[in-house]
Amino acid sequence: MTVQGQDTDTTRALQALEDSRSQVRLRAALAVGTAPDPGFVDKLIERCAIEPEFYVREMLTWALTRHSPSLTVPLLLKELRSERAQGRSQALHTLSKIADPQAWPAITRELLFDADDEVARAAWRAAVVLVPAEEKAELAAALATQLGRGERETQLSLSRALIALGDVILSTLCIAMTDLDPRVRTHAVATERLLRNPDAGFEFAIEEAKRAVALGPTSQKG
Repeated sequence: MTVQGQDTDTTRALQALEDSRSQVRLRAALAVGTAPDPGFVDKLIERCAIEPEFYVREMLTWALTRHSPSLTVPLLLKELRSERAQGRSQALHTLSKIADPQAWPAITRELLFDADDEVARAAWRAAVVLVPAEEKAELAAALATQLGRGERETQLSLSRALIALGDVILSTLCIAMTDLDPRVRTHAVATERLLRNPDAGFEFAIEEAKRAVALGPTSQKG
């Protein structure tokens, strides 16, 4: 294929990423990931910030992971400062998939505590993937400040992130179990029980934790 032909194919692929039909955008993202080209990276990141369909966003993320981290990571780190919440959350999601340790310093408290639940959830997932072993306890303490936040989906995401850090979270959870806020106490108890019994399921753990919190500190030890 000639250089001109390659340029034409690239132009068509980039245009297809903006097509009004989601299936066309999906196929374009698949094509871009199948044949990585540095010229696609900016457009992929830009599209992630505005793409309305979840499954297309996942394909865009996959396409980005097919490119060299030396190209993608600096641009994704820049996107973490985007005014668009979806841009921040998708950049975090993609960084968690690339898992380049150099991205860890960019997972700031501001992102972990972002007012947008989707951004915060993505930051939690990225953080537990990227955190160095020696900083796990500090991360656990930071994440524990978000216990009780949001609805079930957000709480489940936080519990999963904490559990992924392992037994280092136990001392932090013990402190949270004495919090004045019953939502925090309930979430902490549920997370501790899920850590001990991952097969229990979050809904069961939450309901069990509610009963434990209602009965008082003695029952929480069981």
